Amino acid sequence: MSPETRLGAWEAIASYRAIRQFADRPLEPDHLRRILAAGRRAASSKNAQRWDFVVCSDRAHLRELSAVGPYADHVAGAAVAIALVTPDPHADGVALSILFDIGQAAGFMEIAARELGIGSCPATVYDQALTRRLLGYPADRWCEYMLSFGYPADPGTLTAPLRPGGRRPIEQIVHEERW
Repeated sequence: MSPETRLGAWEAIASYRAIRQFADRPLEPDHLRRILAAGRRAASSKNAQRWDFVVCSDRAHLRELSAVGPYADHVAGAAVAIALVTPDPHADGVALSILFDIGQAAGFMEIAARELGIGSCPATVYDQALTRRLLGYPADRWCEYMLSFGYPADPGTLTAPLRPGGRRPIEQIVHEERW
């Protein structure tokens, strides 16, 4: 996507949708670097940056990774999957803020991708043992989420109208001062 056709942040947020079907082509190296840089730039509690990103692009490896959860099929067809690895949030002494931090990193990556015309979709990891075996992260680490990225198989899906009723009205979710 040329700089002239890139979206602004609000446009990328407002037009975001999960993309699960990807074109069979690799990501441009600069695009992948930008997505990773967006995750790296996300805010984190006390600036601890308690995350690591495992980037996978080998087709056979992506197929294996698509088995980590019942809704991770889209990973097999992605150009890249990025596993978000953190300290184990269930371990003693690990602050739950790690979950907020990794959510911010994931969101930043997805918005950066959308700005570049790249689709993405999160996958929840259900099988930690398989994921650890496939990615090789240490025993004190955890991978709760993986993101798939790729140029959409149908580029029109990025600009298709949003489904009606896809979001609750703001008046139903915003409370002032008290519930």
